[in-house]
Amino acid sequence: EKITRLIERATAESLPVIMVCASGGARMQEGSFSLMQMAKIASALYIHQKDKKLLYISILTSPTTGGVTASFGMLGDIIIAEPKAY
Repeated sequence: EKITRLIERATAESLPVIMVCASGGARMQEGSFSLMQMAKIASALYIHQKDKKLLYISILTSPTTGGVTASFGMLGDIIIAEPKAY
């Protein structure tokens, strides 16, 4: 939720977003709520990038795997990754 709010504020103020991602992915114990947060973040980034034409830089640290990589980790206009950050 905090990440979505950060993106929405950056969009409202026409600021770029630089996000440093480090995650092993969502765990089954976290439930569907955690999966919906990734979709919510991706939706906020879509508005930020496509509608407002603002920059999003994604920095992937080791480890960054699973849902984070599949969702907002790979949506950056510029993607920078450490070795073994897959």
